[in-house]
Amino acid sequence: MAAHARTSATVGLVLVAAVTAGCSGSGSHSASGSTTSTPPASSERVGNGQNKPTPAPTESNPPGDIPDNQVYVVYRPTGGSFSAFTVKVPEGWARTEQGGSTVFTDKLNTVRITAVSASTAPTVDSVTKSVVPKLRSQVPKFAAPKVSEVSRHAGRVVRLTYQGDSAKDPVTGKVVRDGFERYAFYKSGHEVDLTLSGPVNADNVDPWRIISDFFAWR
Repeated sequence: MAAHARTSATVGLVLVAAVTAGCSGSGSHSASGSTTSTPPASSERVGNGQNKPTPAPTESNPPGDIPDNQVYVVYRPTGGSFSAFTVKVPEGWARTEQGGSTVFTDKLNTVRITAVSASTAPTVDSVTKSVVPKLRSQVPKFAAPKVSEVSRHAGRVVRLTYQGDSAKDPVTGKVVRDGFERYAFYKSGHEVDLTLSGPVNADNVDPWRIISDFFAWR
């Protein structure tokens, strides 16, 4: 009887252990199933094309390049302190009046025209001593000034080239490193300063030459 009782107890313990193990296995399987049923990461959902951002269009020219087929029109000032001159500017550019200057802009490029009275003609020395220090205090990160005398259709003019940072774009917040060409034309007590600017990496040698070459007195 004692042996029979011990056998029965042993069988009972085995059954309890089996039931406990089965319940434990069922719980582990349920947790595992919950983990694998988690929705895939967003990167996987992007793979189906539904959430992909639209890529920005590719620029046909480097930033700041003026197209080779750009059309130029004659600008004749009708007001201001002095208006006896003409100059060609790119057609379609926005025109504004800023503190005595007439400014034409398109994207990253600018043409600025300023007429002032002057008792003497500008020289390489006068521009170096008076204009360069003034621009250094006005243009952010002003650098690499170079003053020379060059020939244009209107005659000999003083050219100042330099670099500087543009104003921060109000929309993108970006700041562009600009290259500048400033031409000082002079005649009979009047000076017209023509400043051309755009990104330093832009290939605008020909457009700037067209504009500065077509300046004329009238």
